[in-house]
Amino acid sequence: MCGFGVGISIGWIMCFTMDAKARLSERIINQGMELQFGERVDPSDGLLLVELFGTLGKRSDRGTKNVVVTRWHTEAYTEAGLLAILPPICEYGTSITARGTFVPASTLNSTNFGDRMALNDIINSINGILFSPLTVYALLLTGLVFTAWSIFGQYRALTHGVAIVRGKYDDHDDPGAINHFQALSAALSATVGLGNIAGVAIAVALGGPGAIFWMWVIGILGMAIKMTEVTQSMLFRNTDDPENPHGGPMFVVKEGFKQWGMAPIGAIIGAIFVVTLIISAITGGNMFQAWNVADITFTYFGIPQVVTGIVLTLIVGMVIIGGIKRIGAVAGKIVPFMCAMYVIAALVVLFANFSDIPAMFMLIVKSGLGIDSPDPYGAFLGGTFIYAAMWGVKRALFSSEAGQGSSPIAHSAAKTDEPVREGIVAGLEPFIDTIVVCTLTALVILSTGAYNRSAESDFAGIESVQIVQAVDSDTGAPIADTWTLETQPLPRMSAESRVIRQTPEHGSGWRAGETVFFVVAADVDPNTGRDLRKISGTVNVNENDEWVVSWNSLESVMKPHFRVHAEDGSVDLGVYGDYSGASMTAYAFDRQFPGLGKWLVSIAAWLFAISTMISWSYYGEQGIYYFGTMFGGGNGPKTKSAVFIYKIIYSLLILITTILAMPLFGPDKKAFIATDHELDMWTTLGLGVMLVANIPIMWLFGAKAMKAYHEYNKRLKNGELDSHSAPPIVDVVEGKDVE
Repeated sequence: MCGFGVGISIGWIMCFTMDAKARLSERIINQGMELQFGERVDPSDGLLLVELFGTLGKRSDRGTKNVVVTRWHTEAYTEAGLLAILPPICEYGTSITARGTFVPASTLNSTNFGDRMALNDIINSINGILFSPLTVYALLLTGLVFTAWSIFGQYRALTHGVAIVRGKYDDHDDPGAINHFQALSAALSATVGLGNIAGVAIAVALGGPGAIFWMWVIGILGMAIKMTEVTQSMLFRNTDDPENPHGGPMFVVKEGFKQWGMAPIGAIIGAIFVVTLIISAITGGNMFQAWNVADITFTYFGIPQVVTGIVLTLIVGMVIIGGIKRIGAVAGKIVPFMCAMYVIAALVVLFANFSDIPAMFMLIVKSGLGIDSPDPYGAFLGGTFIYAAMWGVKRALFSSEAGQGSSPIAHSAAKTDEPVREGIVAGLEPFIDTIVVCTLTALVILSTGAYNRSAESDFAGIESVQIVQAVDSDTGAPIADTWTLETQPLPRMSAESRVIRQTPEHGSGWRAGETVFFVVAADVDPNTGRDLRKISGTVNVNENDEWVVSWNSLESVMKPHFRVHAEDGSVDLGVYGDYSGASMTAYAFDRQFPGLGKWLVSIAAWLFAISTMISWSYYGEQGIYYFGTMFGGGNGPKTKSAVFIYKIIYSLLILITTILAMPLFGPDKKAFIATDHELDMWTTLGLGVMLVANIPIMWLFGAKAMKAYHEYNKRLKNGELDSHSAPPIVDVVEGKDVE
């Protein structure tokens, strides 16, 4: 009873029933015919993992593509429980595939497997609801509507917005804490961050070049979204203390409903948004940043993740305790420096590959439109049109924060008496963040060939690699439909790989603890629509001082076999470096100029992460302040104490995240957040909850923002707005008042 696996297509109904002895059996009903399959097991003996696959949309002449619909696990299924889940799936799918895997109790008791899978499955289920196609469509529609409503307000942001940021409309008598440049820098410090380095790399690695096309779409539409949501917040911001104003969607909905005579409802909706805001601050604004910096610092310098966590915690803590003025001052210096440094380095790489740039743009557009997707090659395993679009949209949203409602909080601190003016400034954010910085990162990854790179080394022959059935680590019993690798010691890296890594003359090139993967052909991956799958593993040194890999397992009903190269029919025996997130971008720079990525991306990752974390801490702080106003604390001692406690907890979460990235948990010593997929799970949660909460707020008060926008533009065209010559750039950066 150590394990079983099932894989079968069924029509519309699947149910599991329990007999009188509480023993689990499975029954599939397909067109009135009952089929029994699998092995009967006692739920107390272990855990049953079930994964459902269903076709997306109705069957068409061109066929269907399978996508993962849902994944869950439990110790016992009831018919009612399953039927509650399946009907919604059946409404959209023309077929469903169920796959079950039984994990023995001995395995569960010896590892943290059950608890970790339970948490992951819960978060993934929530993400599937929050980040459904309906959410994406709603955001795209919102961007299109406000683009048309503002009569392509993106143009106004790129022209008038630049003049505002330059200080031509600054007035020291206006209410606010920081000038337009510092407000933009504070907001950009939260958006121009690791999303541009790590997020783009993840999108390209998993979705392919087509993901960038959809990042552009979101970037352009995001400019109109940002203008609207920031204008709304400026219209409703609280300036009771002119030196420390408060704003954001929570204040928009609170004050807006108050004007409609429904203050309690507005306060409750605002509180719901604040909860989503704090979730996003913890996940995307904190965990994603800390994990990536710890990962790249360990990858290149071998510094334990916890050491990185301690340093980051101290730096961020010292800055955020100083409040928005210190955050604005720090962001105003870090953001221009880090953007200039990163952009210059990227342009140098692109200049070296100048002849390839037109082809790269063509590849992005064709792949994004589904006209001509690149074939799987090397480390790139391919991706469907829908998969590329999904990754592009998701990563662009995470990077630019358009529609999340986060940036309005930073912009609400701007020193101005014209709400629309700051909204126009905010329109520059997605352009700088997504259209400029993200595109440069993508072109570096594509032009250097990092995304579809060749193997780091190849085994000499098929006798060096065996694909075998995985076994339980405690009992030694085979695990059904689960496979792993047995390989000989790793061969020395190729000459090209050793040069990229700047390996000493007689070195092998491998690093202890690094992650690698081997490509096999197995069950079709629903995400890519192809049968290519990865089996990953960790590199270490054995007792004979040889480099070996401890391979993980892969679930597949079909026994995996070697990948065959289409061009020459040869078998792929390559071992690929598993570069993820920021490490992928660093590797791309290293491919062009060995050593550049190591230092450039490491420094940029630290600066980007620090700037992002300090800005997101301020967003969460404003949420705590909102709760203070709800419960009568105002800006009094109780609210200030709550804010201070929040800042301490926020700083400590940085340290906790880096500890979770270390292989410390359970007898098998696994990291709690070990891969970019697990990291993406948490950031998607933060992104999804804020989008679902903020999009309705934008629609409710969009008309008020657009009315103010067009009135402002009318006064601008009529020359009714006072301006002056631009002050010295140093004064603007340092936030000095214009006399």
